[in-house]
Amino acid sequence: MMHKPDFSSINRLVVKIGTRSLTGENSKLNEKKVARFVENVMKVRRGREVLIVTSGAIGAGLGKLGLEDRPSEIGKLQAMAAVGQGLLMQVYEKYFAKHGQTVAQLLLTKEDFTDPRRLQNLKTTLHHLLHWGTIPLINENDTVATEEIKIGDNDLLAAYVAIHLKADLLVLLSDVDGLYTEDPKNHPEAEILRVVDKIPPGLLRRLKKLSGGFGGMYTKVLAAKMAGDHGIPTVLANSEERDVLRRILRGESIGTLFLPHR
Repeated sequence: MMHKPDFSSINRLVVKIGTRSLTGENSKLNEKKVARFVENVMKVRRGREVLIVTSGAIGAGLGKLGLEDRPSEIGKLQAMAAVGQGLLMQVYEKYFAKHGQTVAQLLLTKEDFTDPRRLQNLKTTLHHLLHWGTIPLINENDTVATEEIKIGDNDLLAAYVAIHLKADLLVLLSDVDGLYTEDPKNHPEAEILRVVDKIPPGLLRRLKKLSGGFGGMYTKVLAAKMAGDHGIPTVLANSEERDVLRRILRGESIGTLFLPHR
C-alpha cells in the first residue's frame, strides 16, 4: 500500500485556487473565502516560497458591476475581468496585509512561456520577488488573451509556473475532493483515488471527451501530468477542507496525490 509522502520540508510551493473556491453561489467574489484561503497560505508560508495562481477576476467584476448573471460572450467576459482584476488584488492586499505579507500581481499569456526572451524576463522577475519574501499572485491576462495566445485554464497556468520555477510541489485547490474512479455525481458508488502513480492515457482521453475538450477534471489531470513529467508531484484537493495546505504538507490523506514520473 502506498502512503503519501511528507512534504513538510519542501522549499517552493505553487498553489492554484479555482473560481468556485473564491466566489459564492451568485458567482461573485466572496471575501470570507479569500480571507480563509489567505490564512491557509500564511500557515505554510514560514520558511518556504509560495507562488499563487488565482482565479476570481471575472467574479469580482460581476459583483462590482452589480450584474446578476455571468455573461457567455468573450468580449463581455474580458471587459468584466478588466473591472474585476484590480478589485481582486485589492481584496488579496487587504487580507495579506493583516499578516504583514507583501504580494505582487503578474498577468500572463502563453507567450510569456513560449517566447524565450519573455520567459527569461518572467523567471528573473519571479526570482526577485521570491528573494524579497513577496508572494506572487498570478493570473492569465484575460483582458487581452486571444485564442492564439491564451493558456485558457489556470490549472495549466499553474503547471507552467511550477515547471519553469522548478517548484517542489503543485497544489490544485478546487471544489472537488479529488479524482474519482467515476463521476461521483452520476455514480454514487465511485471511489476517490488517493494516490495516482501513473496517469493512464485512456483516462485523459475519456476526461477530455467528457469535458468537451477543455476545463473541469481534464485540465486538472493534464496539469498533474505536465508537472509529473518534470518530476513535480501534484495534489488535487478541496479548498473547503480545514487547514488544507498545512495538512497536505504534513502528508495527510487529503485529495488525490499524483506522483511524479521521474
